[in-house]
Amino acid sequence: MELAYYSDYAVRLVNTEEPARGKDALTSVEAVRDLFGPSQSAARRATDADVTRFRSVRARLRSVFEAADAGEERLAVDLLNSLLLEFPVSPQISGHDFRDDDGRPLWHMHLADHPSNATAGYAAIAAMGLAFHLTEYGVDRLGLCEAAPCRNAYLDTSTNRSRRYCSDRCATRANVAAYRARKRLEADRSERTGLAADSAQPSSAQGDLRPDLRGR
Repeated sequence: MELAYYSDYAVRLVNTEEPARGKDALTSVEAVRDLFGPSQSAARRATDADVTRFRSVRARLRSVFEAADAGEERLAVDLLNSLLLEFPVSPQISGHDFRDDDGRPLWHMHLADHPSNATAGYAAIAAMGLAFHLTEYGVDRLGLCEAAPCRNAYLDTSTNRSRRYCSDRCATRANVAAYRARKRLEADRSERTGLAADSAQPSSAQGDLRPDLRGR
């Protein structure tokens, strides 16, 4: 399992809530289990008590993204370190997939957790995955969507560090909103220019009505 996959655990959990919209998808044990994806053995450990615990970890992970998005690098690292201390993992070499040619295992790093509950296991993997992403690519690669009111978390993997939105949908929505705002500004400017021209016309007309004294 690639370490990049682990960092997505953090994004998936953070994005179960949209604070600005008042939406929260993390309302049941089934929603908790869905977050584990194909790791069904870990998902089966989840109970109703994990709903509240997951929400607590979610708030702490969102704080990491908020600090990174605000350029508060040390704060983001400190917040993430506190999660790593509370929810440790044990790196192990795993080889459950095999090469096509000779049947030899495809060795890779696996983050094995030894949790007391489903939340501890998920939090350990999410925090470690996010830590690998942060140290590999930089704190500024952790972002929050700029398409208000979305504010979903994302991991920037672009070559030029240009990502600003969590999805193509939000990017399109933001571009449309910006286009409409420019059009409204242009229309306002045109209207003001037209009003200014109209207000200047009576003065010119009055000047034409003045008596012609040249022949006197």
